[in-house]
Amino acid sequence: MKRTITLEAVDPVEIFGAGNKILEEFVSYFPGLKAVARGNEIHLEGKEDDIKEFEQKFSELVHRRHHKMNLTVFDVEDIFDGDGSRDRLRPTGDAIIVHTTDGKPIKARNENQKKMVKAYFDNDLVFAVGPAGTGKTYVAIALAVRALKNREIKRIILTRPAVEAGERLGFLPGDLKDKLDPYLQPLYDALGDMIPPKRLQDFMEEGIIQIAPLAYMRGRTLDRACVILDEAQNTNVSQLKMFLTRMGVNAKFIVTGDATQVDLPRKEDSGLLKGISLLKNIKGIETIFFSNEDIVRHPLVTKIVKAFDRHESE
Repeated sequence: MKRTITLEAVDPVEIFGAGNKILEEFVSYFPGLKAVARGNEIHLEGKEDDIKEFEQKFSELVHRRHHKMNLTVFDVEDIFDGDGSRDRLRPTGDAIIVHTTDGKPIKARNENQKKMVKAYFDNDLVFAVGPAGTGKTYVAIALAVRALKNREIKRIILTRPAVEAGERLGFLPGDLKDKLDPYLQPLYDALGDMIPPKRLQDFMEEGIIQIAPLAYMRGRTLDRACVILDEAQNTNVSQLKMFLTRMGVNAKFIVTGDATQVDLPRKEDSGLLKGISLLKNIKGIETIFFSNEDIVRHPLVTKIVKAFDRHESE
């Protein structure tokens, strides 16, 4: 279905924002809808229900402009706050966490992912431990994006230890950022699935989303943030303690890792399982253990992991 909305008696820039920033924020709430602005018109294409809801919410935005000097992206968020029809997540069940940029829903795909989602709502610190491909990091980032979209937090911070997994940073080309980006690329990839490129770039430039190596966390206090430590098996006990003690007011921390893939010089130096053991009886902390049965990548990944596990046990 197609529809055109025409703005009358108002400058489109006052509604769309400079560089269409306000409109882009508004459209992000309709991942299945195509919206193109031309002059004082918005051309819509998508499902009838989405178009009707778009028109209703957009009229609220125009009405709001008539009662205040300038609109901001926060006006868009206020219009959608309290709206249970989009991305309002129940702690359990098959609720949608967020949508991808092409409109596909992201949900928990197995029992342990559901446990992880529930643990996030019930606790301020969650450990998610298990083999590659179980969706630990992806679900963690989806929860963070949802919290940011619903204004439960003011920023997302993603971090990884920059451990040299068979390569030396000094031999990689470029400046420090260029050298570290290969370690952080999986985090960029997950965010790119859930946030449109232009908006993601804006968030990163404004510091709303930060991706940095673990060493950059030292000395910080992280308030009203969802902070994710990925590949935590490559931290030692003191590094893990440093990270966890960054927790500030109204913060959520998620720690993910695979205890079988330690890239430290000595596997026994890994602080992940030691940290979980030390903190296991503290209220507000929960650990979810994933297994090979939870792998949600290509079916061959499960067989590959099992084959390597057999080899290591022998």
